[in-house]
Amino acid sequence: MKALDDVSFSIEQGEVILIVGSSGSGKSTLLNMIGLLDSPTNGDIFIDEINTTALNDNQISSFRNKKLGFIFQFSNLLSDLSVLENILLPIQIAGTNSITEKDAIDLLKAVGLEDQMYKRANKISGGQAQRVAIARGLINKPSIVLADEPTGNLDSVTSEIIVDLMKSMAKKLNQTFIIVTHDRKHFGNVDKVITIKDGKAFQGEEPSTMEITV
Repeated sequence: MKALDDVSFSIEQGEVILIVGSSGSGKSTLLNMIGLLDSPTNGDIFIDEINTTALNDNQISSFRNKKLGFIFQFSNLLSDLSVLENILLPIQIAGTNSITEKDAIDLLKAVGLEDQMYKRANKISGGQAQRVAIARGLINKPSIVLADEPTGNLDSVTSEIIVDLMKSMAKKLNQTFIIVTHDRKHFGNVDKVITIKDGKAFQGEEPSTMEITV
């Protein structure tokens, strides 16, 4: 059985996209493909008109650092570092000089955590940690932000705050958010919903007879 079977769709810059489906349907595999963490056995993945499946390992690492941001179900902050230091980690890994500490502070302001920047990551709440994770995912100014169950570990009130934040950041920064979730109700209106069932992709809330093709 194929994890993904003849999946084909396009996404415009600045859209908020949900990928939904039951456990084991292939949605996380799809996110890993877009994030260049896994490679397809057939087909191509184009991002910003670049065929990423033709890149070598070094090119993939460079492309991922420059073009992609990641937000996970668990914030995965380093507890011994401050909030600000956690946000700065991706640019240190990428070795870029074009993004500064001021950019990180501006993002902290945008997510409402400027007053927490010097706190250790283990001294803030779960909701605050997820907002830090969003800021960290945006620090490299990626074209696409990939979020895997970003509200899965949060209560309903905090989930709504995180969802509203991601939507507002997408509009403000014109960045694309691709979000895998099993909890559709928290996300309200979005630009597009892609449902994965048995490895196939369908547009809309429920699988129909029209498969997404390009």
